[in-house]
Amino acid sequence: MRNSKSHILIAGGGIGGLTAALALLKRGFDVDVYEQASELKEVGAGVQLSPNGNRVLFELGVGEALMALSCEATGKEIRLWSSGHTWKLFDLGAVSVARYGYPYLTVYRPDLIEVLAQAVRAIKPDAIHLKSRVLGFTQDAHGVTLQLESGTTSHTVQGDALIGADGVHSVIRQGLFGADEPERTGLMAWRGVIPMERLPAHLRRPVGTNWVGPGAHVVNYPLHGGNLMNFIGVVERSDIPVESWSVRGSRADCLKDFSGWHDDVQAMIKSIDTPFKWALMQRAPMARWSEGRVSLLGDACHPTLPFLAQGAVMALEDGFILARALEADTDIAQALRRYEAARQERTRRIVQGAADNTKRFHNPELASKEGASAYVDREWNEERVRQRYDWLFTYDVTRVPV
Repeated sequence: MRNSKSHILIAGGGIGGLTAALALLKRGFDVDVYEQASELKEVGAGVQLSPNGNRVLFELGVGEALMALSCEATGKEIRLWSSGHTWKLFDLGAVSVARYGYPYLTVYRPDLIEVLAQAVRAIKPDAIHLKSRVLGFTQDAHGVTLQLESGTTSHTVQGDALIGADGVHSVIRQGLFGADEPERTGLMAWRGVIPMERLPAHLRRPVGTNWVGPGAHVVNYPLHGGNLMNFIGVVERSDIPVESWSVRGSRADCLKDFSGWHDDVQAMIKSIDTPFKWALMQRAPMARWSEGRVSLLGDACHPTLPFLAQGAVMALEDGFILARALEADTDIAQALRRYEAARQERTRRIVQGAADNTKRFHNPELASKEGASAYVDREWNEERVRQRYDWLFTYDVTRVPV
């Protein structure tokens, strides 16, 4: 069924683009990845990779390499903003492997990018083209032409299909469907990566922690073999207009947003060299994201709020399912429709689930310990947690129909 001569162009060398490239190369496709940056250097931040995402990486042969650079979470917990009172959310570690077949990892983004890029280059050394900014594309019944800018010169490349893995501000999506209209959420995220030695010993644990409070929440977990701590603090603020990870803030401003929060939260903020501000926008799930020989994956078609820890995982799943669909059908346009159909309902449900968690993490009942205890017992009891997470973690990219 495979057309080994198909040439797939991928716009964007992030997590989704490199995963798709690796999955396609392993199936005999020719692939070229075009990335506007001068080096494959992800913004230094963390991602959580649940078992469903790690299944993809192990199937692609890079799971062990990533595990050696990452942290295997032993569990997740809820902590109260003011007192630090702790409730266990669920066990991971050996429990995750026994229940779902794969570990739950907390990962430094640059480590994930490096592992994927090395695997791509091991198959096709010149597959990744840096300093290649996508300007636009055209397509016809015979193929796709991608317009690129490299430095001061522009040129075109031809392929049989084009995949837009170029993120939330996707040029490929705009070329297919026009400009989108994201909605402001009234939320802003503070983020930073902290050298672990700056933190007190009791915070250096291999767990993922969700601090919950009225109007704000904090997530922290270890990265990079336990040498770093990832910090994300989300507050209800609408004065940050830019949807970007690179807007610099100050520790003083961050501390002000979390005034009155537990000393552990204060200690993390004080240990960040430069916290960055990120305005959180929300987009409705797309009804479709393929047109002819062109399709999208990851944040380009279903960006999500970061409250279900599935953004990077969706990109991993997309890349693998895309490769399966293109392998299964020699009609490229039909294969892309099959890929889209296989992913539509799952990605819609993830985007909605992340939005639902916004209210859950910021509920007014969390203001006091008494109200919080009743609320956590109700919202995060074992049965509710299983309902929210089991369908995510048991997803098998190798078996879902395409």
